[in-house]
This record gives sequence, C-alpha cells and structure tokens, in this order.
Amino acid sequence: MDWKKIGKKLLFPPIWLMVILVIASAVALILVFVKGMEQSIPAYIVYVFAFYTLSVVCVFCALVLPKQYGVIKQSIYDNPLGNRYMTDRVFRTHISLSSSFVISMLYVGINVWSWQMLGSYWFMVLAVYYVIMAVMRYLLVRYVRIQKIGTSILGEWKRSRICAYILLLINLSLSGAVLMILYQHRGYDYPGVLIYVMALYTFYSTIHAIVDIVKYRKMESPVMTTAKIVSLSAALVSMLNLETAMFAQFGADLSPEHQQIFIILTGAGVSIVVVFLSVMLIIKATKAIRREKNGE
Repeated sequence: MDWKKIGKKLLFPPIWLMVILVIASAVALILVFVKGMEQSIPAYIVYVFAFYTLSVVCVFCALVLPKQYGVIKQSIYDNPLGNRYMTDRVFRTHISLSSSFVISMLYVGINVWSWQMLGSYWFMVLAVYYVIMAVMRYLLVRYVRIQKIGTSILGEWKRSRICAYILLLINLSLSGAVLMILYQHRGYDYPGVLIYVMALYTFYSTIHAIVDIVKYRKMESPVMTTAKIVSLSAALVSMLNLETAMFAQFGADLSPEHQQIFIILTGAGVSIVVVFLSVMLIIKATKAIRREKNGE
C-alpha cells in the first residue's frame, strides 16, 4: 500500500470534492451548535471532519492556488461571459444590482414568514428595511434594462435623486430596529462559528462597497454611483446587526448599560452616514438636473 500516494490524495482532493467538504462541514457545525450538541460524540466527529476540511483548504490556498491562479484567471477571460464580467464595469454593476434585488426580496419573504410564525414585530421591522432596499435596487435595475448607462445623464440623475429620497426612509426602519434592540432586547444571534462567517462577510462587504465608491467615482455615471451608495448603506446596517450578535455571543462580561451605549453610538453613526450620503446625493442630483435642463 502506497501511503504517500494516499496521503497526497487526502491533502489534495479535486476542487469539486473540496466544495462538497466545505458545505458539509458548515452545515454539520451549524446543526451541532443549533441543537446544543457541543459535547456529544457526533459533535467530536464533526469537529475532526471540519478540521480536516480546514486543513485541506489551507493547503490548497498555500500550495495549489498560487500556481493555478494564472490558469484560472486565463480560463475566466477565455470564456465570453467571464471576460465581459471582468472587463465591463457596467455589466458587472447590472449583475450585482440584479442579484442584490433578488437577495433583498428573499430576505423580505423570510422575515414576513418569521413574523407570521413567531408573532414578533422585530421581523416586520427587518422586512420593512429589506423592502426599502429592494425598491431602490428595483428602480436601478429597471432603469439599466430600459436605458443603457451613459446615454441619458439627465435620466440617471433623476433616478438617483428618487433613490436618495427613498434611502432616507432607511432611517425610519433603522430607528425602529435600534429601539427594539435597546428596549425589547432584540437582535441577531448567530450560533457557533456562523458568527465568524457573518463577521467576515460583513467586513468584506463594507470594505468592498467603500472601494467601489472610490473606484467608480471617475466614471461619471449617477446610476452606478447610487448603486454603490446603496450597497454601502446596506453594509453599514449589517455592521449594526453584527454588533448585536457579538454582544449576544461574547457580551456576558459587558453590562447591559454599556451594551446600550455602544448600540446607540453605532446606530447614530450609521444613521448619520446614511443621511449624509442621501442628502449629498440629493443636492448633487438637483444641481445636475438644473444644469442639464438649462443646457449648461
């Protein structure tokens, strides 16, 4: 028996098998923590399985991915759809808006269903928030489907100003969420390692949104700029949600009064940023629309 060959196969499985391992490990860990089985024998089996999966992923990222990066990148550019996604910013924004709209609608449905099942108005507040996000993204998606980006600056500024007004409504749902967190002890509670996954995603989405705003500012497309501002606003609200989950998971040593102070400060900070972005976009759009109409 060639143990060296067996070990190599165990450490370097094909990519499709690695994807299955990651999904299976994530699902198994979530079930263990949700069911409260952390100290059971099945849980220890899951821990070993998850450790193996993590080891395989780390080995792949350290030894295989750097060598395959050029090949993978070239294969993406060789594909017509992949090439367009990588080189066409307008097309990439369209894909991002469409997928974000679908995700927002899914969140609306999940929270409405949770409200009906559990009778908690916390889920209704979240549903209102995601409805507002979905409306803005729908307006942008509908515009880029009807009108090609860059062909009507006046139309883009008008659509951007509408979205900016709607963005101000975010503060109503945000204020309701903050009040429920403070006085009804509502908030998110991610079980087990899921909180680390959500934290990673939240920080990534926030940094990505900021980078995109800086990157797309030179394109002079109001619709694309508005899309990035909407994404940044959603990411900032996710930061507030993550903070409540962190308190639920790790805040046992922090008094409720101190938790409330942090939540108030974070909620106020997010609200101020969203209002500032909305007002600045409204002012800029109004001036641009006036110039366009006057033919300046």
